[in-house]
Amino acid sequence: MKKKPPFTSIGILNYPGASVSAVYGLMDIFTSANQMSIKRGEADHDLLQVSLWELRKHSIQVARNSPYDDLDQKGLTVLIVPPSLEEPWIKEFPSKLIDWVRDLHKGGTVVCSICAGAFLLARAGLLEGRVATTHWVFNDQFGDMFPDVCLETDKLIIEDTDIITAGGLMAWVNLGLKIVNRFISPHIMLEVARFFLVDPSGREQRDYTTFSPSLQHGDKAILKTQHWLQAHFGKKISLSKMASIAGLGERTFLRRFQKSVFLNPTEYLQQLRVGKARELLESSTQTFEQIAWKMGYEDSGAFRKIFQKLAGLSPGEYRRRFSLN
Repeated sequence: MKKKPPFTSIGILNYPGASVSAVYGLMDIFTSANQMSIKRGEADHDLLQVSLWELRKHSIQVARNSPYDDLDQKGLTVLIVPPSLEEPWIKEFPSKLIDWVRDLHKGGTVVCSICAGAFLLARAGLLEGRVATTHWVFNDQFGDMFPDVCLETDKLIIEDTDIITAGGLMAWVNLGLKIVNRFISPHIMLEVARFFLVDPSGREQRDYTTFSPSLQHGDKAILKTQHWLQAHFGKKISLSKMASIAGLGERTFLRRFQKSVFLNPTEYLQQLRVGKARELLESSTQTFEQIAWKMGYEDSGAFRKIFQKLAGLSPGEYRRRFSLN
């Protein structure tokens, strides 16, 4: 008997005012990715199980017109908050919706936003201390409302491991391709891009080595520490500090961290910092010494060795090959 292919569960939040083209366009991208994966004989690798979610009177449930009507929200690997044509700084999101998104993230779901969708993530407190993007026309309003978010609206898409934010109204295409790349494969992403006549330049090389740690391991204490590290990676971080964030003793923390993410805390933090450094080498003109300092290293030489070991290139070689400037 042939084994059923594994699924990555993708939820799209069809909230009042959400862009219809984005909601159903994303479904088309993911459906095409599945078809191409099956055609290539790679369905045993992964497929995307896409569902629509909507706010009803008392809860958020799978939409009646969703392809799947028997899903449990706890199984969502990814949640996408689409863009809206309404003015998001005026829009009041229901508290049930805010709590639902926050709880999903706490449970390990990767939460994504497009354009005005970032306002919902910010209202849920998920972007505090994080780098995020939204449409550039919302720059002032967003900055005034959420001063604790490091907003970079010059970037089209920012992948921060467990949170991905995309900028413009049509950036749902870029987000869709990034999700295909991350959860199916880079070459299927390229096939989908060619089919939709979308330029995927700059993605195929950088995305091969995206740091994508496990977030759905079920250990809430370790997940809490992972979320904290995403916002504080540039500080001096000790084992005792991470253990205290998790509310565990050091030996217990070490054992449970390794079991959950298959890396020890030092290796995890190095991977996270190198991933951030790669982004800065690609998109900024900062020197590697400046970048190393931002990553929490006073000795840039030490970080240089770690970078070359994990990225496979020296910082200078990496910048020459992948810089967007």
